[in-house]
Amino acid sequence: MFKQKLTFISVVAVLAVLAVFGLAMMGSVVSVKPKDVPVALVMLDQGSDLPGGAKLEAGKQLQEQLTGNSKLPFKWTVVESEQEARAGIDDRKYYGALILPADMSSDVASLAGPSPMPPNVRILASEGANAQAASAVKQGLNQVLLMASQSIAQTTLQQLSAKSGQLPAVTAKALLSPITVQEETLHAVSANNAGGNAPGLLTQIMWMGSLVTAAALFFAGRAAVKSGSGRLAVMLSQPVVGAVIVGIASAFLVWMASAWYGMELNGATEVWLFLWLAGMAFYAIQSTLLNWIGMPAMAILVLLMFFSMPVLNMAPEFLAEASRDWIYSWTPLRFAAVGLREVMYFGGLDAAGANIAVLWSIGGAFLLLLVLAGLRRGGSQATRQAAVKTA
Repeated sequence: MFKQKLTFISVVAVLAVLAVFGLAMMGSVVSVKPKDVPVALVMLDQGSDLPGGAKLEAGKQLQEQLTGNSKLPFKWTVVESEQEARAGIDDRKYYGALILPADMSSDVASLAGPSPMPPNVRILASEGANAQAASAVKQGLNQVLLMASQSIAQTTLQQLSAKSGQLPAVTAKALLSPITVQEETLHAVSANNAGGNAPGLLTQIMWMGSLVTAAALFFAGRAAVKSGSGRLAVMLSQPVVGAVIVGIASAFLVWMASAWYGMELNGATEVWLFLWLAGMAFYAIQSTLLNWIGMPAMAILVLLMFFSMPVLNMAPEFLAEASRDWIYSWTPLRFAAVGLREVMYFGGLDAAGANIAVLWSIGGAFLLLLVLAGLRRGGSQATRQAAVKTA
């Protein structure tokens, strides 16, 4: 065995396979680190006049600390109102928002008085946009606000100790939580949605269903050509038959996810229609490559799926630059997964208009190439045989 070349070739082949699939499955996710996660900042604080003519601007000070801290993984956008922040979250501009109330300074100043009133700061997080990013927004902002609370408590204690050695019980209680934080989840994912990863899972399954359809119709088309059918006619019939099969498959997938696994789907009909469109775009890509390249195209399609899988459920701000630029930016599975996320969590097909247009464009372009595959050799098998005999 050790004298056979195939033994050593197998070692190289195994290492190559491990390297390729390791790059596909681990390269995009093992070094995940959020960077420039877009978050809106609403600074409504009006400030508060203090005895002696000084003015406290706690909200402005906190804003400067947040926007000037380069260690935070956030890209801040200061907006003028809570409505503007919510609209940006609805439009997928931001993963969340931090709202500093109008009476923040006056509430902070009250901590040193007889009737302390801790300021109430609110955090908005869009779970539907990306559960991982929403969690990072909540954790990061809570940590920042905790440090701000500690700073406020320390400053207030110093002021009180300078005035009197005694600390009223009500003040001591307020200083335990000098800033109260209220969290609100927007575009919450439904029950049994794999923690918000359901769009990516459904996209992967739809890709596999479309691939099986494309392979089966590819072999059926070859058999039809051999039996005398015109190649162009076969190429024209493949998308029609494929559309029917993919439509049935996408409907079955929606039913299976709901009935078998209890996945709660708001607007199941719209989810089915979008999956049908995505499946047809996938089928067009797969069928075109199979008809132009043949069975070697299967290796390309399988590798495309494996390279795309790790990035489907991740926010692009969490990916390494290479993964974001060389995989996430162009893979067709990404447009399907993001579009499906918009359909499921942001209001249906109307919210996914941009990704629907991309999928239509991809599907149309590859269907045109599929038709051209029927013209590249011209005529049916029987016609070519007759021409040979005549010659």
